[in-house]
Amino acid sequence: MAGVVPAADEYRLGLESTERAAGVPKGRVESFEFEASRVFPGTHRHGWIYIPAQYQGREPAAVMVFQDGHAYVGETGLMRVPIVLDNLIAKGAMPVTIGVFVNPGHRGGGGPDGSGWGNRNNRSVEYDSLGDAYARFLIEELLPFVERTFEVRLSDDPARNAVAGMSSGGICAWTVAWERPDRFGKVLSHIGSFVNIRGGHVYPALIRKTGRKPIRVFLQDGSNDLNNAHGNWPLANLEMASALAFAGYDHRFVYGDGAHNGRHGGAILPESLRWLWREEPGAGVGLEAVLPDGGIREGWELVGEGYAFTDAAASDADGNFHFSDLPRGDVYRVPAAGGTPRLWLENGPKISGMKFGADGWLYACVQATGTNETRRIVAIEPGSKRVETMATGVQPNDLVVTRSGHVFFTDTAAGQIQRVPTSAREMSRPPTVAGGIARPNGIALSSDESELWVSEHGGRHVWRFALNPDGSLGGGERRAVLAVPNGGADSGGDGAATDGEGRVWVTSHLGIQVFDGEGRSLGVVSRPQDKGSVSVAFGGTGHRMLYVCSSDRVYRRMTRTLGR
Repeated sequence: MAGVVPAADEYRLGLESTERAAGVPKGRVESFEFEASRVFPGTHRHGWIYIPAQYQGREPAAVMVFQDGHAYVGETGLMRVPIVLDNLIAKGAMPVTIGVFVNPGHRGGGGPDGSGWGNRNNRSVEYDSLGDAYARFLIEELLPFVERTFEVRLSDDPARNAVAGMSSGGICAWTVAWERPDRFGKVLSHIGSFVNIRGGHVYPALIRKTGRKPIRVFLQDGSNDLNNAHGNWPLANLEMASALAFAGYDHRFVYGDGAHNGRHGGAILPESLRWLWREEPGAGVGLEAVLPDGGIREGWELVGEGYAFTDAAASDADGNFHFSDLPRGDVYRVPAAGGTPRLWLENGPKISGMKFGADGWLYACVQATGTNETRRIVAIEPGSKRVETMATGVQPNDLVVTRSGHVFFTDTAAGQIQRVPTSAREMSRPPTVAGGIARPNGIALSSDESELWVSEHGGRHVWRFALNPDGSLGGGERRAVLAVPNGGADSGGDGAATDGEGRVWVTSHLGIQVFDGEGRSLGVVSRPQDKGSVSVAFGGTGHRMLYVCSSDRVYRRMTRTLGR
């Protein structure tokens, strides 16, 4: 959300920044020098530590690291962080938090004067560069040094650790959390330099294309910020805010009319810190609510590999997961308890989509891959593996099966949805029940089977239909918008699945896009590998395991939800 302050740069500090409330104890501030960096060898830097009066040393304290520390640590400047922290900690608006204020490194002589500004010749290398170098400097070198030197204990819980900065220090703060969300879960950026100084302008695109990381972000900028050869600061921050919103981050963007200075950021600092450290989960309905790691690629576990092309993810009522190796006509089964895939059906039909019905039979879309195969809808009896043809004269891609005995399947080329009863055998040209969809592909039912969701492979939408008891569809609408890669013409919407809480999961060019029951984006789960992910289903014990078919491999990851 955004807030606008009308008077150009007429920002004033409030009482929480200028004086300690009655009875509020004063924390202590001590300075230090650090020149033992292996990440940035040959550099020297000055820093300070703020230790609140409430810190007793028995438990690790929350920690907040401020880049360009001299601009934050003083009690007569624009930020006055020690006063703000004293007030907020005493009021319980923040946990007991140790502040670490660190200046950028400088090589050789001729460093900055006592104000901290001036020639800091390693600042841009440290702050504007992408990658994990500065995060490693903080985590492996500076914070352990602070702990040893001042005999304090700092938390390693990302939910209790924050990082902040202004200008290049602002993009630096984001980079630290982006690279190491396992250690820093909160970011405060003032007039952040998300421009092309050293490639930082790519962050909005990366945010949109990467599974949402568990980071809470507060951005501040003004309409009179810089506009130069590196880029336009206001536009860059607006684009960051848009990307964060798109990807479902817990974020706030306050946009005023200030210039490239700390006046506005200082004026709203107490509000910013209250928001960052609030206890409620904020976006809460996002990926972190259903995935333990928030959806990053490292959360995937390889199940099997070496297949020609995997597709048709499906699970039976007990959670046993099945998938097809489409070109070879093989179907594999993974037991609900886990383990490796086992061949379930060998040299069978070439299946692109399949689902189990309430009767226990497996219903499937068969592709024509040679002279001995025709496109059709089939039913497979699990015990004998007998294959019976239900419908011909069709071009099916994927399907669902209702408890009332209807099979709905997508015809991608025709842009249609067709329906056939599970009792049908050798039915020719079953009826079309919906059309006008841009290459429909994945199809899924809501848990109560009152809704049918269909993804567009050739477009940018997920359609929602009302499913009536008689098997008719009504109210077709483009309910969710699929994210598209920069420069891409379509989303590549493919396989779809739903969970018991109404979320819709759709594979796409970007990864698995997740929406709530109203079609609002909750984020994008990273693809397990750089090859396409085409089909997705919940399986395993309790249907808590999310499986995905990805080209020659199958992956899975544990969730906090129950699949349909």
